[in-house]
Amino acid sequence: MLFDLDGVLVDSRHAQLATLAGFATSALGRRVTIADLPAGAATIPREHVLAELGYAGAINPDSWDAATATATLTAEVFPFVAGTLAALRAADVGTGIVTLRSRQRVDWFLPPNILGLIDVVVCYEDAAPKPAPDGLLLALDKLGVSPGDAVFIGDMESDMHAARAAGVTPIGSGWGFSGPSTLTRAGAAVVLPHADDLAGTLLSLTGTGRRGA
Repeated sequence: MLFDLDGVLVDSRHAQLATLAGFATSALGRRVTIADLPAGAATIPREHVLAELGYAGAINPDSWDAATATATLTAEVFPFVAGTLAALRAADVGTGIVTLRSRQRVDWFLPPNILGLIDVVVCYEDAAPKPAPDGLLLALDKLGVSPGDAVFIGDMESDMHAARAAGVTPIGSGWGFSGPSTLTRAGAAVVLPHADDLAGTLLSLTGTGRRGA
């Protein structure tokens, strides 16, 4: 089973908005708060958000990392994640993360005990970013699982599009950044409204067997 990171495994909405506000404050030389960000800032490209604030220059990676590192202090792994991953491992189901975050930033968001329960992590620098299917296909290749035996749980339109393009069953996380209707329109086979007994729900919905993903 493959998972997106932000909004699916990690409650990072505030951290993402704080990163945007912090970077904008530094780049524009004036105070920018989360309340100053345009509507939907958490779900639209950062370049668009910054342009609406009046910044159209290049995004300096070091400055962005500095803002991100501070903002991630407010992010928390969702309470259900450790139990879900442990249950999947006990069922001998392979797991992976496919994220637009860099590998360095993944380590900022996930503690070692959670990373230790994930078999494969595919980051921004490893493959063409979603909605391209490359990251999902790379993760499945590493797991030794065919796309038809896999699911991808995501919370963005790009996640659903990537899963469809890879031949993987797309499942929407209703607790993430996008609403259920958005995920359904983007091609989700099903949108889960909450994460209660997530491992059991996913296994029953997909019929994933041993060493499936």
